[in-house]
Amino acid sequence: VEHPFNHLIDTLKDGDRKYFNPQKLNDARYDKLPLSIRVLLEAAIRKCDGFYVKEEDVHNILDWSEQQNVAEVPFPPARVLLQDFTGIPAMVDLAAMRDAVTKHGVDPGLVNPVCPTDLIVDHSLQIDLNKWWELELIRNKERLQFFKWCSKAFKNVNVVPPDVGAVHQLNLEYLSQVVQESQGFIYPDSVVGTDSHTTMINGLGILGWGVGGIESEAVMLGQPISLTLPQVVGCRLVGSVNILATSIDIVLGITKHLRQAGIAGKFVEFFGPGMSQLSVPDRTTIANMCPEYNATVSFFPVDHVTLKHFKQTNFTEEKLELLEAYLKAVKLFRSYEDSSEDPQYSEINLSSMVPHVSGPKRPQDRVAVSSMKEDFQSCLNEKVGFKGFHISKEKQESLVPFLHGGQEYELAHGSVVIAAVISCTNNCNPSVMLTAGLLAKKAVEAGLIVKPYIRTSLAPGSGMVTHYLNTSGVLPYLSQLGFEVIGYGCATCVGNTAPLPETVSEAIKEGDLVACGVLSGNRHFEGRLCDCVRANYLASPPLVVAYAIAGTVSINFEKEPLGVTSEGKEVYLRDVWPTREEVQQIEQDKVISSIFTELRARREKGNTFWNNLECPESVVFPWDPKSTYIRSPSFFNKLCKEVQPPQSIENAHALLFLGDKVTTDHISPAGSIARVSAAAKYLLSKRLTPREFNSYGARRGNDAVMTRGTFASIKLQNRLIGKPGPKTVHIPSGQTLDVFEAVERYQRDGIPLIILAGKQYGSGNSRDWAAKGPYLLGVRAVIAESFEKMHKNHLVGMGIAPLQFLPGQSADSLELCGKEKFTITLPEDLSPKQMLTTSSGKTFSVTTLFDNEMDVAFYRHGGLLCTLPRPQTNASQV
Repeated sequence: VEHPFNHLIDTLKDGDRKYFNPQKLNDARYDKLPLSIRVLLEAAIRKCDGFYVKEEDVHNILDWSEQQNVAEVPFPPARVLLQDFTGIPAMVDLAAMRDAVTKHGVDPGLVNPVCPTDLIVDHSLQIDLNKWWELELIRNKERLQFFKWCSKAFKNVNVVPPDVGAVHQLNLEYLSQVVQESQGFIYPDSVVGTDSHTTMINGLGILGWGVGGIESEAVMLGQPISLTLPQVVGCRLVGSVNILATSIDIVLGITKHLRQAGIAGKFVEFFGPGMSQLSVPDRTTIANMCPEYNATVSFFPVDHVTLKHFKQTNFTEEKLELLEAYLKAVKLFRSYEDSSEDPQYSEINLSSMVPHVSGPKRPQDRVAVSSMKEDFQSCLNEKVGFKGFHISKEKQESLVPFLHGGQEYELAHGSVVIAAVISCTNNCNPSVMLTAGLLAKKAVEAGLIVKPYIRTSLAPGSGMVTHYLNTSGVLPYLSQLGFEVIGYGCATCVGNTAPLPETVSEAIKEGDLVACGVLSGNRHFEGRLCDCVRANYLASPPLVVAYAIAGTVSINFEKEPLGVTSEGKEVYLRDVWPTREEVQQIEQDKVISSIFTELRARREKGNTFWNNLECPESVVFPWDPKSTYIRSPSFFNKLCKEVQPPQSIENAHALLFLGDKVTTDHISPAGSIARVSAAAKYLLSKRLTPREFNSYGARRGNDAVMTRGTFASIKLQNRLIGKPGPKTVHIPSGQTLDVFEAVERYQRDGIPLIILAGKQYGSGNSRDWAAKGPYLLGVRAVIAESFEKMHKNHLVGMGIAPLQFLPGQSADSLELCGKEKFTITLPEDLSPKQMLTTSSGKTFSVTTLFDNEMDVAFYRHGGLLCTLPRPQTNASQV
């Protein structure tokens, strides 16, 4: 078929590689588009087929300034990223599709993802034995064998084996191409992923965001993501970074500004002269904070900083030349030297980003380091509360002497007795850990020490942190100050701190002192670190080291010395604080290249357990009827060649009558399987012991477990029974039963089911089984006051009608008790946002929440798993 935009095809200077060049539209509007919108435009041009993507969509994107927040446009991403919790049900569905088409006489080998898909296995490994593969043999062998079969059986599926890395890190370090190449065409890399950290990828100039499991399956099957053409908020970065400000200070400062800007659901794009001061890890950390300020993406276009980063990773010179040439050809590369290219956006001044700590009791109580001494004094004065300790004036200057190691010391209010450097929240950004190490090096060389009674520790989030601290040569200096590596798990954050020396504890109690802990983790509630430590502050790793050297939080670093050497020389924080350029130089020269060398070595070495793992060689998966992890779902049992018109829902009962803010965790819990649950009864019938139950999350490849686990939350508030628990009333008999037991009776009697709910139904984490489970339970519709958008899309994708009460109406205002019989009339010519008539003894109206004709088509076909054929496509390929 002639492509409608063939006239836009161009070639690079070598002539071997083709690409769609939107500049050949000769439309001045292109140069005014934000770069993130240019990526959407290129994808629409390249994938324009008149069916999923139409010429009208291309022109709507090009007319972004007029169509933003108006036009609904498709986005076909370049690839899909799955972590194993959401990946296993997606791959099980594809395997079941092969079974279904085989029964209809179609070659099962034709069933493959259309969109390239990466599946990361490491996401859910539960490491509680000395050697993780010993545990995998016991607990996850079936799942891993299935994943290995998928890697061989399906085209366009790349399974990253265990022991390589976590999903978001691999997306940044291994999978991202920035520019993709396929069949002689090059185009921008883009991704949708089922991992919450997917937005990190925007820091590399790659457009991507997180989606739910069902949406990811749709993309795998060739469906584009549908979105309202977004507004793009530009953030112009100017000024110079404060000398003491770390990357974390910058990230939190920018997050605060964006949160106040009201940018929910919008794209954010960064530009301006301040961009040169943000390293790629800084950018990925900022992009990862999207959920904190409710943006869809925070996009950092590729610039000279990005290219410099790529040179030290896994990009060859040839790849870099191609990447740069292509991005410049389609104007997706930013230089920031010509301000005339900049759109007019609001500014964020980097010089306003000053170092902060949080405390003394809550993470939201931020204190500028420059104001720390005055703020701590006010905490002593204030009444007991979130910030106050109410210490009388006469006791505020108390000094309590004590002995430690044969030497006398003194404690006062504000004395630091615990200092913990924890990197679990800083793993993807080495700069703050390096800053702490370089500060330690300079402090040791200047003759400073940490008093020996202070309980210091270093708990890296992974062995890679120890690796780069060692490679850069700073680990010995941290050790000299008492910051020894204690292990790689949760430590001080969760109160796993060794007891304070007895003499220190006695001195604190004797003087009723407000002693302090300082840590770089994310939890610091009063008494959590130690029962005799009342004030705890969250700080960046270098500030933890600084406060440990100072021995007190009651200090003004600008005016008072950090410490005094044995020769009596005063040393200030500014004397030992490394410059940002110094940190970035070491990060670039020794850390990033070292990390990628290590990762390459691990990938090339491979994993013995994975390599030796046996899997079937068949085209169709040989399901093991004894397996309790992998099972062929029943989605396709009624698959037929004729599309049936939607049937009205007649005389349905309400399975559940729910209130406001029912989350996906209420609908499909991911945690442990209760011993008295319907899922437990099923597993016991398979001769498993409670120790072998594992979790709902680990058993997402078994629809029998997941269906029984639907609405199995012990916190579910069902108004039909009036107390929390996974039970409901079987309305015809009046009996209170487990939800699954009630469903079995309804299905036996052929009674359709609906759910009544309040506001924000389906909020929380995206979870595909929160829609798949109700579908398999026989739920035909959910009537709620409002829905969380992603869950609403999942319901549509499974063929469940999301229906909304009219504005101002609810189940209560309509005086529904939930025990009525409901009839919902569905016309053959369903349309988006259509009003439907509902009767339950009384008649009322509801609105369908189908956003567009594609939603209606999904619903008419019983959900996206029975995907639509493209025009002019051979029926055997559907």
